[in-house]
Amino acid sequence: MTSLIDVIFLLLLFFMLSSTFARQGELPLDLAMGGAASAPETPPAFVQLREDGLRLDAVPTTADELRASLAARGEGLVLLALGEDVSAQAFAEVLHLLQGLRGWRLAVLGPAP
Repeated sequence: MTSLIDVIFLLLLFFMLSSTFARQGELPLDLAMGGAASAPETPPAFVQLREDGLRLDAVPTTADELRASLAARGEGLVLLALGEDVSAQAFAEVLHLLQGLRGWRLAVLGPAP
């Protein structure tokens, strides 16, 4: 009986270590880093995510209004600035919303120290 348990344990260990795990719900993320870059043709859209809601270019907005406004602008760069007490869920929702827009690149700015 003991040798059977050892074999089962070894098989379990083998299958656990040889299996691959799919990454579901992964959101690609580009961080805003310094470096040489060409000047953009259009000014970037500055989106602030705070605990009390969203702001687009310092104007309070909702998620639907943000999507419509960016879609009307065409394409460009979105700078997403995070507030101090922003939840991970709110951040993921905004990332998902912004990455669903065609022609927009996203750069994430961390909270100010």
